[in-house]
Amino acid sequence: MARGPRKHLKRLHTPKHWMLSKMDGIWAPRPSQGPHKLRECLPLMLILRNRLKYALTGKETKMICMQKAIKVDGKVRTDPNFPAGFMDVVEIPKSRDQFRLIFDTKGRYVLHRVSDEEKKFKLCRVKKQEMSKKKIPVIVTHDGRTIRYPDPSVKVNDTIKVDIETGKAVGHLPFTVGSTCMITKGRNTGRVGHIGHIEHHPGAFDIVNVHDANGEKFSTRLENVFVIGNAESTEVSLPKGQGLKLSILDERDAINKKLRRA
Repeated sequence: MARGPRKHLKRLHTPKHWMLSKMDGIWAPRPSQGPHKLRECLPLMLILRNRLKYALTGKETKMICMQKAIKVDGKVRTDPNFPAGFMDVVEIPKSRDQFRLIFDTKGRYVLHRVSDEEKKFKLCRVKKQEMSKKKIPVIVTHDGRTIRYPDPSVKVNDTIKVDIETGKAVGHLPFTVGSTCMITKGRNTGRVGHIGHIEHHPGAFDIVNVHDANGEKFSTRLENVFVIGNAESTEVSLPKGQGLKLSILDERDAINKKLRRA
């Protein structure tokens, strides 16, 4: 039997959205314990080495992190295996880079560049709402934040807008029919649409029907739906494609069109 926590991760067992080649070695960086789950995060090492190409090896990424050059949600992170996740703001002041981690329509994390105004806040989904032992109302968000004395109108499954500098909630997006949402799990990960009918199944999973801007309809579990705006607009900017999934034929046509232009 194994004794203690696991400290290694083999490359073949890493999440598909990390996009690691299986021939580049045996091991992969195992994310540290943190605000996001192992299979739902992207370690800082992969951001610096595999995505931004600022380093060639793991040792170089560690040197960059130990220089306190990387900030996640406004806090310096020196652990190269720190797990950054959905809606996190990753900032590199020396190179003037600032990104928000967000999904594309294929379920992969995209380092989406954001403006100076947009990097000041993030959206957090409310996972739990409770009263503490001392009768203080508390909400817990998808990234592990505990916020005391929230707005009484905030409910589970709603989204709150959090000021990164103060850590306080400065806005509220209710989970209602018509709200703009992004899917964060399942085969529709990264798709953006409007919430339609919500089916309640006591003892099973509640199902949400969503329709996108192209008129396509799809459904997913309620816990996979992350509200990102009201019926008219979104609170955060979206990556290329605006969360609209193309069919394989539309993808082929887009690629051919690009090649003809070149």
